[in-house]
Order: sequence, then C-alpha cells, then structure tokens
Amino acid sequence: MSSTMPQPEQAAILACTVSRDVQNFDLLIEDMETILGESWGDLGFAEALAFFGQPEAAGMEFIALAMDEEDEDNLPMMSEIITAAKKRNIKVVLIAEDVTPGALHSLLRGGADEFVPYPLPEGELAQAVERIRTPDPAPVPAAADGPSLKAGAQKDGALIVVHGLAGGTGATTLAVNLAWELATVAKRDNPKVCLLDFDLQYGSVSTFLDLPRREVVYEMLSDTESMDEEIFGQALLTYEDKLHVLTAPSDMLPLDLITAEDINRVLNMARNQFDYVIVDMPSTLVQWSETVLTNAHIYFATLELDMRSAQNTLRFKRALQSEELPVEKLRYVLNRAPKFTDLSAKSRVKRLAESLGIAIDLQLPDGGKPITQANDHGLPLASSAAKSPLRREIAKLAASIHTLRDDEAAAA
Repeated sequence: MSSTMPQPEQAAILACTVSRDVQNFDLLIEDMETILGESWGDLGFAEALAFFGQPEAAGMEFIALAMDEEDEDNLPMMSEIITAAKKRNIKVVLIAEDVTPGALHSLLRGGADEFVPYPLPEGELAQAVERIRTPDPAPVPAAADGPSLKAGAQKDGALIVVHGLAGGTGATTLAVNLAWELATVAKRDNPKVCLLDFDLQYGSVSTFLDLPRREVVYEMLSDTESMDEEIFGQALLTYEDKLHVLTAPSDMLPLDLITAEDINRVLNMARNQFDYVIVDMPSTLVQWSETVLTNAHIYFATLELDMRSAQNTLRFKRALQSEELPVEKLRYVLNRAPKFTDLSAKSRVKRLAESLGIAIDLQLPDGGKPITQANDHGLPLASSAAKSPLRREIAKLAASIHTLRDDEAAAA
C-alpha cells in the first residue's frame, strides 16, 4: 500500500483512510487491505478536504477517519472533513483510540456513520463497512422502539440518583452499571429498571450502552403535561430486553428547557412503572435539582481524591444547606480509591472526609483502561470486564440495595 494516492490508471478508489499518520494504525491497514485489496488510499487531515473535490473521489464509498488522544486538538478540522464527506454522499467510519467520550459524541453528532474502537476487534471494521453498504431499513413506528407500559401501574419504585461533583469522577459509569446490575440481580423474576439520562447537554448514557439518540425524547420532555404511559414508553429504549433507558436528547439543549414540574412528572411516571429508577444528573445545579433530591431515596455524589473534588464538594454541600435541602440523603462515593495496602493514601482519604465534614460511604477501585474500553464499546462491565474490581464493587452495591428493598417489602 502506497502512502500516496493511486494514479487514475490504477484500480478505482472505493475508500480512504484519513489520519495524522496511518502507520500508527497498523491493524487498520491490514483490515483495509483485507476488505478492499488495492482499491483504497491514504490521506492526511489537510489533504482530505482537497481530495474530495477531485474526480478520483467520485466513486468513493467511505472514509475511515482514524484518531487517537493526540488528535483531539484537531476536532474542528475532523468535523469539517466529516461534513465535506457527507455532502458528497461519502460514508464515514470513525476509528478512535483513547479518545474522550465528549470528542466521540461531537464527531458522531457531526455525521459519522459508524464508530469502531482501536485496536480493532476481529472483523469489526468489515461489519461496519457491510452496514454502511446496506440500504437503511424502512422506518419503524416510534411505538415499536419502546417497551409496553401498563396504564395505571403504581409500583412506587426506588429512586437512586448519581451526581458527579467533578468531571471524570465516574458518575455515568456508576449509573449505567448500577442500573444493569440491578436489572440482572436475580436469577429469576428480575426487577424492572429504568435509567434516565438528565444531562441534556453532555449526557453519555447512550454512548456507554451503544444506543441511538432520538428526537422523540425532546418531544416528550417539551410537553410533559400531555405525557401518558404510551408517550413515555415510546421515548424509552430497551437494552438487551432487560434495561429500559431514556437517553439524553439528540441535540444539545439548555438545562432550563425543562422545569421542576416536568421533572416531577417524568419521575412519577417512571417510579409507577419500574421497581428501580436510576438518574444520571448533570454536574451543574439547576432549578430542578431540588426536585430530584427531594424525591430521591439515595443520592450518590461521586468525587476523587484531589483538590478540585474537595472544593466542589464543599461548595455543593454549602449550596444545599443554604436552601435547607435534605443533605442527609447524600451518599459520597470516592472513585479511584486507594488500594488496601496504600496506607498513605488511605490517610489522605480520612483527612479529606474530616476536613469536608462528610462520610465517604462507598469507595470504588480504579478499574483502569478496561473501564474506558467498555464504555467506548458500549457495553456494561458485566459483559466486557466481569472480573474487574470496579464491577465487583458495583455488583455488591446493587445486591445490597435489592436486599434492603426486599426486606422493606417483607416488613410492610
């Protein structure tokens, strides 16, 4: 494979890799050669925009846009490449290694058709190419996307909320995996679980579960007064026939788009239909945060052992206390907690809790790179990293919550 574009007399170009340096993605080179033989070429980021206007690009089927963490500074250019490709009906397969969910979301929202993590799983690129070559199926009515909900149900489900006190503290990872563990906690007669992504701007629950975002979510949230079981059910998606999910809307929306009354209606609807309702909150406090906290049975606040988390925790606690909100519902979760043998770090954890006047109720271990890979692949940890210490802790948490609820139900 030549690093320059083939000449017109050679085989027609059906696809191109677009990257800073394709030699950094040797598995991509192998897969492209397996799928296309000699009918592909390689372009740099700057070259791609110019090439799209050349006659050789007329028969292009797709580009494989490859990036790693060093390329995140070039996001505007890559977005421009995607836009230019889509204008010429060229499909885009995004190949990414160690890229933040925010960057992936931005490029997928910009028009990328497929996402494949790097290193490439066996046969995954070939499957992605097959999907973009297959015509889109006829649209399915919205009602078929969501679960069938029972009118008038009164389950009075438990409301569990997860709120990240700083970026990257694992709030969405905890919310997604806690929801999945609860949905699969029993060997039979599993509880019904609903996961709500209330981060209207940067919510990534859909990314972590590889679910599409749909306009129907915005339509439901913008008119909750007319919402009934059927409309709410249409807004939900089902993951593996076990977990029901309300993703963030397809477009980035202002957090004040919805009111406290809207949130209250959604929470009441969800709690009436499901045994457990898990909410992934935005890190920003908004006018309806009080509604969620007031309704919550448990409100997990995630932080890390660093100064930004400490400062944010202090401000968060003071803000709630100033409004006389029920801070006793808060359960502080330390993400990437030190190992049992790290006595120095454990001493720092104790000093952190004492200085903030809080109790660290749950310490989650650092799961390392497999956690990021699981999130990028859109899989719960139970499916992709079942033996991870982080997954085990979340599974224990789910089991203890379910046991407590069973005990309460038995005593009632």
